[in-house]
Amino acid sequence: MSRRAGGQWARGYREPLNGSERIKRDDDGLNVRARIVERYAREGFAAIHPDDLRGRFRWWGLYTQRRAGAEGDVEEVEDEHFMLRVRIPGGRLTSAQLRVIGELSLRYGRDVADVTDRQNVQLHWIRIEDVPAIWEALEAVGLSSVQACGDVPRTTIGCPLAGVDARELIDATPFVAEIERRFVGDPAFSNLPRKFKTSISGCADHCAQHEINDIAFVAVEVDGRVGFDLWVGGGLGPAPRLAQRLGVTVPPERVAEVWAGVTGLFRDHGYRRSRNHARFKFLVADWGPERVREVLEREYLTAPLPDGPAPAPSTTAQRDHVGVHTQADGRHYVGAAPRAGRTAGHELVRVADLAERHGSGRVRLTTQQKIVVLDVAPTGVDALVAGLEEMDLRVAPGVLRRAAMACTGNEFCKIAVVETKSRTDALVRELELRIPDLEEPIRIHMNGCPNSCARFQLADIGLLGSLAPGDDGARVEAFQVHLGGHLGPGAAVARRVKGVRVRSDRLDDYLEAVIRCFLDTRDEDEPFHRWASRAEDAWLQPPVGVA
Repeated sequence: MSRRAGGQWARGYREPLNGSERIKRDDDGLNVRARIVERYAREGFAAIHPDDLRGRFRWWGLYTQRRAGAEGDVEEVEDEHFMLRVRIPGGRLTSAQLRVIGELSLRYGRDVADVTDRQNVQLHWIRIEDVPAIWEALEAVGLSSVQACGDVPRTTIGCPLAGVDARELIDATPFVAEIERRFVGDPAFSNLPRKFKTSISGCADHCAQHEINDIAFVAVEVDGRVGFDLWVGGGLGPAPRLAQRLGVTVPPERVAEVWAGVTGLFRDHGYRRSRNHARFKFLVADWGPERVREVLEREYLTAPLPDGPAPAPSTTAQRDHVGVHTQADGRHYVGAAPRAGRTAGHELVRVADLAERHGSGRVRLTTQQKIVVLDVAPTGVDALVAGLEEMDLRVAPGVLRRAAMACTGNEFCKIAVVETKSRTDALVRELELRIPDLEEPIRIHMNGCPNSCARFQLADIGLLGSLAPGDDGARVEAFQVHLGGHLGPGAAVARRVKGVRVRSDRLDDYLEAVIRCFLDTRDEDEPFHRWASRAEDAWLQPPVGVA
């Protein structure tokens, strides 16, 4: 590859090769905060420079959302309201922090709050005039929206049970906190080729999904000591790739150094010519793990890393922490499933109240769009469960509700082509009525575009929004179907069902037929993803009249 073709800084090419790189060169995205506070919040939406609006605002967690009912190109559907993403490292919240998020949703965001699959909360309907007040309220309780979006290190994710799980190898909380404290907001890492996602976990069940992050530290025991196995280059979207091991064990005291080294390697050697080819996964795929390790140790670390073993595989198919479970200290944690990640501000305030009344006030968000209340005494469990269930935050959901996830969808997202949140909720409720005795966990994830924000490529049933001709010839919402994605042993990306695109109004019938076919043709104890890998194409075609 020629020096100009990739645009890597390490090869001496610093001249921007696309508009996004020019915007970043002209001014660091971190600097836009001052303009928001001092000018844009006072003068209003019309005063915002386009380079800030569609570029640098992301460095502070802000995206314009879709204008209701609008169609057309991204800029043509742009509303004067924003999505604001709250950065919540490791999904760790106090009741005071959760209450503030809920109150901000109520006051500024029309009572909408979405729990994401990266342990954040997204507010909607935010006006630029209100952003400084929102920041002030968040920062007063130790939260922020800094680098929640943009070509930067995104929120560091981890196990929501860090520090309380009886089976964890190590409490990874200090390592998440150190990386956030030292490197978030550091100009040395505020201009990466693309977004950069980090996972650090001491969890035995691998709930922080190391397989799909740009960099992941996975706890492993070696000779009686716990270190971290290092994985790099994972990511989904139009070109999904699972992360690869570098074959090293990172001592706990070197986690921050190694993180900075890998991130710096991506910054300097990552491709900057094409946005579609700029993620770290492409560099790792081209180089291979051996070369990544060689360059990392030679150019970015103070000393080589020792060879090390892979972590033991997880023994559970569920990584969501839903239900009532016992902590290491004998108290309980209680996990609840919202409606495909959709909650409301008033619900979050109520959860904060319940966490204080029945627990210690500690709340966690999971990588499966779930909410967990920690430190609940045995005598408080029933009352807490009742309070959550009253809000339709289900502690004992059916298998479909428990595993369902959805992205933001075209209700707010400018690039999504279908509605997802309400559709997923309605789909799950209908299927649970039609197949009430279903016990096999089947994960249904719905995405409004190929970017896989809800990880449709890793679901048992992944639904990718598209458009198809309706009965009158007009385009209507429809879905491509992907089956058999999963993490853990034998991890694989879902395969697309060839030739199948199901209209939204016929999706219930199609999925009922697929699930019933699975129940009729599965081998004994065969999970859905394994069945899907061998299912004949004829089994997966829509019934007559369903397409």
